[in-house]
Amino acid sequence: MKITVVGAGHVGATTAQRLAQHQLGEEVVLIDIAEGIPQGKALDMYESTPVLGSDTRLIGTNDYKDTAGSAITVITAGQPRTPGMSRDDLLMANHKIVSGVTKNVMKHSPDTILIVVTNPLDVMCSVAFQNSGLPSDKVIGMAGILDSTRFRSFLALELNVSVKDVQALVLGGHGDSMVPLVRYTTVAGIPISELIPAKRIEEIVQRTRDGGIEIVNYLKTGSAYYAPAAGVAEMVESMFKNQHRVLPCSAHLNGEYGIDGIFIGVPCILGRNGLEKIIELKITDEEKAALKKSADHVKGVLDRLK
Repeated sequence: MKITVVGAGHVGATTAQRLAQHQLGEEVVLIDIAEGIPQGKALDMYESTPVLGSDTRLIGTNDYKDTAGSAITVITAGQPRTPGMSRDDLLMANHKIVSGVTKNVMKHSPDTILIVVTNPLDVMCSVAFQNSGLPSDKVIGMAGILDSTRFRSFLALELNVSVKDVQALVLGGHGDSMVPLVRYTTVAGIPISELIPAKRIEEIVQRTRDGGIEIVNYLKTGSAYYAPAAGVAEMVESMFKNQHRVLPCSAHLNGEYGIDGIFIGVPCILGRNGLEKIIELKITDEEKAALKKSADHVKGVLDRLK
């Protein structure tokens, strides 16, 4: 299996390194418009594989011909956030980038599965979907995993427990309107409502919503990349190994949760063929209202492109 990562910046390069480290794919191709950058980074990563014990080959290139026959393509290319910017502020610049990338990818890998990481993520999923001609189960966004893992890590810090024992689920758009489902959040099966006061839970939920900008404000010149790359690797592993993992991803809804025609974060089953199933949970009226608000925000941003 060949996997292509488009964009050799922090997110793309870290993603390629994680894929190689876990030997996900026989070949990982790192492509970028900047000459020398993907070649140098890919060579450096490949020289680490004897230490890592991985036989995955890494190739850096500026030519989409080298991506031909990719089973999975990860799109990370785009302008990153800087302090004071929202994800939506990246809309026009990244719309142009993702449109062009998708068309180039499809020329050489018409049967690929697209994983979109570029922000604003849910809208960029729609852009990739429209420009690829692929069925909706072949275009998936990495967002819910990132939001959920932030929520899990903050809860583990709060309770001083292993992150392995914290299970959480975040729905909705990848932004300020995301919907962490507190009712479905547990620590070793124990609902967090029994472990943490309600007011403190609300504060942790808000920190989760602000998780991205918190990092942007520290970095000044970029945004998160270690956690997003880990989220992509988890998605790729479920497909590569046909694990049928249940993971929160941005998926195209056709009436599920009362939402139609947009990409938004929901629980998904991922296997070798991409998105195998969307799981529709029973949610409360309050959760439905929050999810609708999030969906309306995604639609509003999408409408700006039209």
